[in-house]
Amino acid sequence: MQDFPTPDSVQSYPSHRRYMLPYHVFVVPVLLLNAVVALREVIRNPGVGTGFGFLVAVALVTGMVAIRWMVLRVQDRTIRLEERLRLHRLLGAERHEQIEGLSLRQLIALRFASDAEVAHLVELVLREELKTPDEIKRAIQHWRGDYLRA
Repeated sequence: MQDFPTPDSVQSYPSHRRYMLPYHVFVVPVLLLNAVVALREVIRNPGVGTGFGFLVAVALVTGMVAIRWMVLRVQDRTIRLEERLRLHRLLGAERHEQIEGLSLRQLIALRFASDAEVAHLVELVLREELKTPDEIKRAIQHWRGDYLRA
């Protein structure tokens, strides 16, 4: 998927994963390579300077992974709230308790379902006919794109 979708681009199961090219293709590989080079330097020339350089390289990789992880957790919490509100609106009061029983992963997968088919998919999830997020996503017939993901 492109970082900035065009009005003509349509999201679907095969294209729904988000890759941020600057992060996934440049920043992370460069920082990992830097850590490998720093480790090689520590092995070749052990000392305080090379050891500290390696420590900083590992801290940079760890920091970038932690930052990404935190952003995704905030996004997951937002998706959980949005989907619970949408399901409460679409499914009615008698289903509210069941909606609260859906897992975060199930809600994240259901966000791609259109309003017209989400009730049926929730029923399949609650009957455990669809168990994994991948099964839920593959069952979606009318994909609702999520173009604002982190």
